[in-house]
Amino acid sequence: QVQLVESGGGLVQPGGSLRLSCAASGIIVRLYVMGWYRQAPGRQRELVAAITSAGSTVYADSVKGRFTISRDNAKNTVYLQMNSLKPEDTAVYYCNAKYDPDDYWGQGTQVTVSS
Repeated sequence: QVQLVESGGGLVQPGGSLRLSCAASGIIVRLYVMGWYRQAPGRQRELVAAITSAGSTVYADSVKGRFTISRDNAKNTVYLQMNSLKPEDTAVYYCNAKYDPDDYWGQGTQVTVSS
């Protein structure tokens, strides 16, 4: 059974940092395209960042230069380091694992950026 368990969300002030973790079981993350998505109230879920099996990364324009996605193969875990957080980064953040036709999602973790 595949499980993606996110952690690390919380309340942070504007300009602050958080690191999200996605611990996977039942899959080998280095073989998948691992992504972080987010969904704010009233908005569609959007891709934030992704990392391929080759280690290539892609970021949404809105987070380039502020967020970094990484992978620890030994821990079978994917991270999202979020710096210089803004109120508009407030959302539920979801971990995703794709390897056609597999498509797995975590339960999400809330990130709130507010003073």
